[in-house]
Amino acid sequence: MILFIAGIDTGIGKTIATGLMAKWYARRGVRVVTQKLVQTGCDGFPEDIRTHRSIMGGDLLPEDQQGLTCPYVFRFPGSPHLAAALEGRTVDTGKLAEATRELARSYNVVLVEGVGGLCVPLTHETTVLDFLEQQRWPVILVTSSRLGSINHTFLSLEALRTRRLSLAAVIYNLHPAARPEIVRDTRQVIADALRRMGLAAPILDLPFAGDDDPAAPDFDGLPLGRIVAQ
Repeated sequence: MILFIAGIDTGIGKTIATGLMAKWYARRGVRVVTQKLVQTGCDGFPEDIRTHRSIMGGDLLPEDQQGLTCPYVFRFPGSPHLAAALEGRTVDTGKLAEATRELARSYNVVLVEGVGGLCVPLTHETTVLDFLEQQRWPVILVTSSRLGSINHTFLSLEALRTRRLSLAAVIYNLHPAARPEIVRDTRQVIADALRRMGLAAPILDLPFAGDDDPAAPDFDGLPLGRIVAQ
């Protein structure tokens, strides 16, 4: 099973959520691996993959060293299409999809972390959303209670619905802390929107943005499907 972890924006908590979800699956005996589509603003080994492995409590994998878990790393901290162009390169979306398929041959679950929001351009012609429409992977959307999240969440849900993509879950990141009335109201507004749109996806709370309390997230609503632990 391949699950795509999207965010309503950059810096929303996709990396932490991805690592914690991988830990949740691993604790249930599921062979799980994480992947980062593209890492920008990095010179060397992809930082997000290192964060995933740290949260999971393990060492780097052979697939990490081979570049399968992050096919593209660019130095410039910008959108993939620009970061690639500044190095005289382009992102080959076929290469991205093949790397994911190769990981799926060895693992029960592949958690693919996106880059920025859904409409970030991977190339001048293809956004993350376009790529997802081609792959048809179920999406887990990371949102939060910070100012602007309702608008960005609604736009992201509408984009997923318009492209007829499956929404597996919404991760509600509660870091950084917000006023309690905002946290409660935002969660309810998102739940109401899911019902109106006919999206039967659970909202799963992420009560912190670190790995110092790994028992805190309640991810019991994540899909297990027909996964057979190996």
